[in-house]
Amino acid sequence: MRLEGKTILITAAGQGIGRAAASACAAAGAQVVATDVNSASLESLAAEDRRIRIHRLDVMDPDAIRAAAKAFPRLDGLFNCAGFVHHGTVLDLTDDDWAFSLNLNVTSMVRMCRSFLPGMLARAEEVGTASILNMASMASSVKGFPFRAAYGTTKAAVIGLSKAIAVDFVKQGIRCNALCPGTVDTPSLRGRIASAPDPVRAEADFVARQPMGRLATVDDIAPMVIYLLSDESRFVTGQACLVDGGVTI
Repeated sequence: MRLEGKTILITAAGQGIGRAAASACAAAGAQVVATDVNSASLESLAAEDRRIRIHRLDVMDPDAIRAAAKAFPRLDGLFNCAGFVHHGTVLDLTDDDWAFSLNLNVTSMVRMCRSFLPGMLARAEEVGTASILNMASMASSVKGFPFRAAYGTTKAAVIGLSKAIAVDFVKQGIRCNALCPGTVDTPSLRGRIASAPDPVRAEADFVARQPMGRLATVDDIAPMVIYLLSDESRFVTGQACLVDGGVTI
């Protein structure tokens, strides 16, 4: 029960890494607020564990974010998991593509952190610490990948944001880290594979860049989420934490 007594809010909890993180955090004893823009995707999650409470949240809506912060004012942990993978070079990137990627991958996290931080600061004053975890990627300032111009740029910004929050609030008990997964087998990835001209080749290419010879599963990522939201990581802040199967060795 590594998260016993903690309240943790997770975005994009309807599927993929967010869903696995919500289930794992609840199993570790946390009271979880699982949010997603798709209410239907949350229904079955709530049935899994009585410690999971669901709340519809569109992280592209500033008013909805402010309302959620009022509804859940004193979090111990916040996992900003929502994001989007744009495929293409900078020459393929329209202004609309760029604006959408920047808004979802970065601006929404800025708004989430800005809205929830006051309550988290109050909570940290009570118990000593609170933790923000932002979803970044190995495809960021850590390493460049083909056809990830918008994604890599925005995820590099997430790392920068996480470091900025970490240094600004380290003396007030707030920790902030960026999670940088490798290629994870999620519904999002399966959708990108299915839309490729040659899905079989696309999947093989994704696997080939993993030195361990396989894609990560969401259960490979969830333990790092628990660690970074728990008091076990109380001396860890401002880090880009890689769980990439050795891609960036």
